[in-house]
Amino acid sequence: MSYKKFDDSDLAFLRGLLGDERVEARDEIGEDYCHDELGGTFARPDARARVLTTEEVSAIMRYAWERRIPVTVRGSGTGLVGGAVPLEGGVLLDTSLMTNIIELDERNMTLTLEPGVLLMDVAKYVEERGLFYPPDPGEKTATIGGNISTNAGGMRAVKYGVTRDYVRGLTVVLPDGSVVELGGKVVKNSSGYSLKDLVIGSEGTLGVVTKAVLRLLPLPKFKISLLVPFPDLEAAIRTVPEVIRSASVPTAVEFMEREVILAAEKFQARKFPDSSADAYLLLTFDGASQQEIDLAYDSAAKTCLANGALDVFISDTQERNESIWSARGAFLEAIKASTTEMDECDVVVPRSHVAEFVLYSRSLQTKHGVRIRSFGHAGDGNLHIYVLRDELGEDEWKARLSAVFEDLYGKARELGGQVSGEHGIGFAKRPYLDESLSPAVRALMAGVKRAFDPRNILNPRKVVADNMV
Repeated sequence: MSYKKFDDSDLAFLRGLLGDERVEARDEIGEDYCHDELGGTFARPDARARVLTTEEVSAIMRYAWERRIPVTVRGSGTGLVGGAVPLEGGVLLDTSLMTNIIELDERNMTLTLEPGVLLMDVAKYVEERGLFYPPDPGEKTATIGGNISTNAGGMRAVKYGVTRDYVRGLTVVLPDGSVVELGGKVVKNSSGYSLKDLVIGSEGTLGVVTKAVLRLLPLPKFKISLLVPFPDLEAAIRTVPEVIRSASVPTAVEFMEREVILAAEKFQARKFPDSSADAYLLLTFDGASQQEIDLAYDSAAKTCLANGALDVFISDTQERNESIWSARGAFLEAIKASTTEMDECDVVVPRSHVAEFVLYSRSLQTKHGVRIRSFGHAGDGNLHIYVLRDELGEDEWKARLSAVFEDLYGKARELGGQVSGEHGIGFAKRPYLDESLSPAVRALMAGVKRAFDPRNILNPRKVVADNMV
């Protein structure tokens, strides 16, 4: 796919539209805007445009469409698969200034807002008003637009679902600059194809989200966490399906290994409530009454003990909850700080195969001579497997990483899993997506991309191979 070479006239258009203060030329753009959180994919845009309104986005897309200039949308840049990296240069469309909360509709239980609002600010805003936005990805500084782009899940997905389950409506700018309204405040909608749900999870390849209507729930009044140590990881993970069957559905079911906890302790300079066991489950329950969660956690605790748990620690104070969950939130950064470079396998497998997959991933440390660390959402089968470079040279690192990923994604396919549970495909995982899909499904995805973006200007080389568009 060929694109127009970005030149001074294109820069002049952007500055005429947005002003000099909101446009940066290629040499002025800091390296932070050339990669995402992991940094393995790097490319510099020709211009960075910080937009404020749907109208500005529409004007930029219309200009880019007419001249075949590539455009890549970016929020906070917290992705892990190169999805917001401008591989073909062109315009980096930065939505991080679109931070208005437009309307809280308490009668319809919806929140209308712009894509640059941070997830943590959404949670704070609605909870102060007795309401609840359930999606809870680990990176709280991610934008809502980024969450919608990747259909982010997080720790509460086992009970509440993922981002797609909480998006009622979207305002979307299409690649040619057209503005469309998809969905709205209605609870049910069977009016033709669900274009809204196609845009959610499309990683900025189909359109630019400039406004979203989110569904809210009443805020649960009571919650409690259980930290459950086990003698080994296999015993911990094999207990998960029984926990989910034995009680009301937990809000979250996380697994963690001792090595990851120790890394978090070092990274935070703060002790975890217990780090003596080899493996842990972290269970959370919430509900409308104390009696409801008391019954749930009592049943879960008995199930864990019957399956070999060493103890059950009840976390019912703010101090202990903060200690546990701050450590859990720091796992990714702690692992990253313990090595020179890392990459992630973000797979999802059926719950019944979680233990088998995690134990298999451990065995690859010996097979390939690398350190591997893991944690994840055992309750919904979404696992985060991190391969660490340490002191390996560049060529050796790439070769071993590729071999580990081939084994991990191959095992996921064997177990009936999928390539990504919540971080998306972007650029880094595209080859593995191609291997996991049939030719018919790949053709359908390419057809969707062509229907939305026949000139392939919006986030090119992501998700779908360009030669299929």
